[in-house]
Amino acid sequence: MNSTQDDRNAALAQMLARVSLGDRAAFAALYKAVSAQLLGIILRIQRDRGQAEDVLQEIFVSIWRAAQGFDAARAQPMTWLTSIARNRAIDSLRRGKTEVATVTSLSAGDDDDGPNLVDTLASDLDGPMQALEQASQAKAVSRCIGTLSAEQQQCVALAYYQGLSHSEVAQHLKQPLGTVKSWVRRALISLKDCLGSTVLN
Repeated sequence: MNSTQDDRNAALAQMLARVSLGDRAAFAALYKAVSAQLLGIILRIQRDRGQAEDVLQEIFVSIWRAAQGFDAARAQPMTWLTSIARNRAIDSLRRGKTEVATVTSLSAGDDDDGPNLVDTLASDLDGPMQALEQASQAKAVSRCIGTLSAEQQQCVALAYYQGLSHSEVAQHLKQPLGTVKSWVRRALISLKDCLGSTVLN
């Protein structure tokens, strides 16, 4: 880990320690330091910008309440913050799927002779074929990930599901950056080959 990364981790850990004591200035500093990065992670999961920004606010409310639970001896600050962001973003997607949109029966004009707008609304829900295709793709991805080595699986999970950079993955796994890059590259090649053969079959 380079000194710049060390300094940033130390600064973030100190901010979190002060936030846990109710320090609002430290909370504002933490927001300024990491909000853009966390928003980027959220947007990889929750594509709606407005929803993503709402999730970001929820995350910082959670951080304010849960800062006492951060233990610098067990996790790097950014890893802890990223985990919160990812979980909240996934929760927002789940909430979105369970919300029921309601509309009234409205006509295009002031009288009742126009078309019913409810009848012209396209459904936002996936049809059975789309749902089946998504389930098949998810199963194929899971099967292909299972063919990777434990190290490759860890790298892919940290880089693509938790949004960590290669240097952060290397730091998390306590491995050289070159080694991590090699694991990720080989993992992506293996996944591409595996998924390609799945599609062909």
